[in-house]
Amino acid sequence: MERVSSKILIIRTSAIGDVVMASPLAAALRNTYPEAHIAWLVEPGIHELLLGDPCLDELILWPKREWRQLLKARRFVELVRRIRAFRAMLRARQFDMVLDLQGLLKSGLLAWLTGAPRRVGLGSKEGSQWLMTERYLRGGDHQRISSEYLFLAQKLGLQCDGFLPRMVVAADAEDRALKLLADLQLQPGTYAVFAPFTTRPQKHWFEESWRDLAALLVEQTGLTPLLLGGPDDRAAAAQIVGEDRRCVSLVGSTHLPEAAALIKHAALLVGVDTGLTHMGIALNRPTVAIFGSTCPYLATCRTNAQVLWLGKACSPCRRNPTCDGAYPCLREILPELVLETALKVLENAS
Repeated sequence: MERVSSKILIIRTSAIGDVVMASPLAAALRNTYPEAHIAWLVEPGIHELLLGDPCLDELILWPKREWRQLLKARRFVELVRRIRAFRAMLRARQFDMVLDLQGLLKSGLLAWLTGAPRRVGLGSKEGSQWLMTERYLRGGDHQRISSEYLFLAQKLGLQCDGFLPRMVVAADAEDRALKLLADLQLQPGTYAVFAPFTTRPQKHWFEESWRDLAALLVEQTGLTPLLLGGPDDRAAAAQIVGEDRRCVSLVGSTHLPEAAALIKHAALLVGVDTGLTHMGIALNRPTVAIFGSTCPYLATCRTNAQVLWLGKACSPCRRNPTCDGAYPCLREILPELVLETALKVLENAS
């Protein structure tokens, strides 16, 4: 790794929040090895989060969906041909070190395909541990944001000053986001992004709670609630907005770069444990993160970001809730408390 021509590959193919949390590693590598070639292997779509990162020289897209389609269609010969071509492309880059941040069999296989002499696995399992040359457990202070990646960076002897999630919004994405705002007759700094949606119901705050919060926020701050999310969240967003014309929904209308730009220009972000919420902290926006069933990072390391988590005896339950859908860990986080916390982070940002 001492050579100027060192080539390093980060593997964290998904998901949005995990890529955001892992983002400081690119800067730590760049600060430690300023002349190195640093690449990131990621799935198409998710790669948009990394497009503007000046610490990365290259993004390598893993065509996971194409491989799955070939497998489902039982086109095994073509699948093998594609895998071999992908392996040849990776090996032609002659990576010196690969960091497998997912620690799963699929990411371990991708690391192994590179042929890199040094393959470092973080929390390797599912058999991926046998494909690594060295492994580290997921350590560090779990209450600190990005703790497991900071732990790995420290083990690797990287420069870790300012190790916090980071994002750079590309200029063209920012232009598109500003046009969206203009079409809505909104100005930067006059709205609060709501990020209510995730892939698991036990991470969701309740629709009526969002509606109540929206009303309180408008009355107390004058900020316009602006909902963001994916195409599958449109129906739920409509339920939250309801008849309240003071709320705006762009759910399903933006790609990740535009969503990031909208967050960058927001006065406030309130969200559950989801990628967009973590982007608020990465972009240094006043943020309130609502956690229930998942393990929170209570130490955001930013004065303008705070996590709300009640610390119930049953929490975190992760994917195995025991409350029969009552979710008291979220139900008892009242809109009034969220508003109070939002006012505090706004004050700290001023």
